[in-house]
Amino acid sequence: MELSKARSASAAAKSAENSQSPSTPVNSVVVASDEHELRGAEILVKALQAEGVKYIWGYPGGAVLHIYDALYKQDTMQHILVRHEQAAVHAADGYARATGDVGVALVTSGPGVTNAVTGIATAYMDSIPMVIVSGQVPTSAIGMDAFQECDAVGITRPVVKHNFLVKDARDLAETMKKAFHIARSGRPGPVLVDIPKDVSFKKVHYAGYPATVEMRSYNPVRKGHGGQIRKALQLLLAAKRPYIYTGGGVLLSNATAELRTLVDMLGYPCTNTLMGLGAYPASDKKFLGMLGMHGTIEANSAMQHCDVLLAIGARFDDRVIGNPKHFAQNERKIIHIDIDPSSISKRVKVDIPIVGDVKEVLTEMIAMIKESATKPDTDALGAWWDTIEGWRKRDCLKYDHGKNDVIKPQFVIETLWKMTKDADTYITSDVGQHQMWAAQYYRFDEPRRWINSGGLGTMGVGIPYAMGIKMAKPDSEVYCITGDGSVQMCIQELSTCLQYNTPIKILSLNNRYLGMVRQWQEVEYEGRYSHSYMDALPNFVKLAEAYGHVGMLIERAQDVEPALREARKLKDRTVFMDIRTDPTENVFPMVKAGKGITEMLLGSEDL
Repeated sequence: MELSKARSASAAAKSAENSQSPSTPVNSVVVASDEHELRGAEILVKALQAEGVKYIWGYPGGAVLHIYDALYKQDTMQHILVRHEQAAVHAADGYARATGDVGVALVTSGPGVTNAVTGIATAYMDSIPMVIVSGQVPTSAIGMDAFQECDAVGITRPVVKHNFLVKDARDLAETMKKAFHIARSGRPGPVLVDIPKDVSFKKVHYAGYPATVEMRSYNPVRKGHGGQIRKALQLLLAAKRPYIYTGGGVLLSNATAELRTLVDMLGYPCTNTLMGLGAYPASDKKFLGMLGMHGTIEANSAMQHCDVLLAIGARFDDRVIGNPKHFAQNERKIIHIDIDPSSISKRVKVDIPIVGDVKEVLTEMIAMIKESATKPDTDALGAWWDTIEGWRKRDCLKYDHGKNDVIKPQFVIETLWKMTKDADTYITSDVGQHQMWAAQYYRFDEPRRWINSGGLGTMGVGIPYAMGIKMAKPDSEVYCITGDGSVQMCIQELSTCLQYNTPIKILSLNNRYLGMVRQWQEVEYEGRYSHSYMDALPNFVKLAEAYGHVGMLIERAQDVEPALREARKLKDRTVFMDIRTDPTENVFPMVKAGKGITEMLLGSEDL
């Protein structure tokens, strides 16, 4: 079986976490004894049903027609026909991020799977549990340059947790069981299952779907080492300037309750990465805001000047710590909790590594704190909080509201937050300035409500993400915050929104530029705006109406709230809001490439 490329610096960790031998045994216990002959496609459908799949996002083609025929004959799963395979994977990804379930996408061979690669890579970089089923030419034609043939396993190997080429229909049930298990366990990720057309058509004996799976070479550690947790706790309780830094791993392991308990017990300051927003309530005073390239002064300064750092489900990526040499200038002890051993000491050397599931490790740590006679140093902690409050008083997120005839993008996000903060709301975004403004000014208090592409930074995800969430959460308000550049990457999915009645609200912060590109060109390239100006934009209102939706044009600041109020009233309609924002506005604070996280630009005056 094919092995996917592992993420890590360590080959040993890669082998332990992301590989599997061909002789991997699967438990013989089955879900139900169903001993008769079925076509491969029918076995695939039974596997998906056994895994509790409710929705499949896909696009048909020759190599998967047997699978689509099998889907036609069942009524427990709904297939959503997208307009582009990239959107199929993004929608399944958005569904998985919002629910924690495994997202499922189905694409055909050749261009079907190559179109899906961007979506797969997006999910891989953010560790999202997904199973992608791809069609393949018949086994006899593999390697013969057949029509719509490509090496799906080879092409996707660098961007999947694992992948399979199924050459025998008798292996389908076992393979699907492995695929779902690998996708959702350990550090989650996408798994691709490539199925040749003859395999999906062939009839074979079917004895039921395996109830359990056992893999000799894939056994991710869940329980943290007790001794390491105890050492970490001693260090943490003795800290004078402690800091808790959390990432997407807290959300992926559903450990927000445990994180909140830990932070509240200790009274320590806390920050979330872009992918971790909502893990700790933004409304709580102990939350210092997002950290990193566009993080707050207080979050970044505490990261640089703490003496003990507890990193939970985060990976010290370049957008968080900036220049590693600058970060290493200040002496600090680092505790790192992560289920993926390859992520520990990958970019930053840590002092106490703890490999394990975040939820389990935090549960054990909380129990030890309750039993411990040692308590945090209240005097030192008080002085540390005084220092933090000094940074916080600088109010680094303040901005010039401008005149009423100029709409500031920050104002749009703040207005949306004030109107929806008490509602059951999900926010998706595309990638660019609007993404950073959403992260800075929409204060997320709950987990899995902020859905965006962090690691890969994929434009075009916003509408498909929102579609996937709306299918899972039909009674929730789902908003896509996008820009005039990003939204055009998958704008054809407005057709899917109409067909499947997913009434999402799209806020396009239209500044007539590729905003983040323009900002970098202003900062780093002396204002040489090379191909960042969008001078042939469509009439988005008419385009939305052409797709059967409601279009709104908002050009004045005083019209933002009334327009949002009207859009919210249209509960059963998709609404596209073309909001003309200040084209010169930049995202601040900002850390330039190669700089340390405390070497921040706070406004245009610093340029």
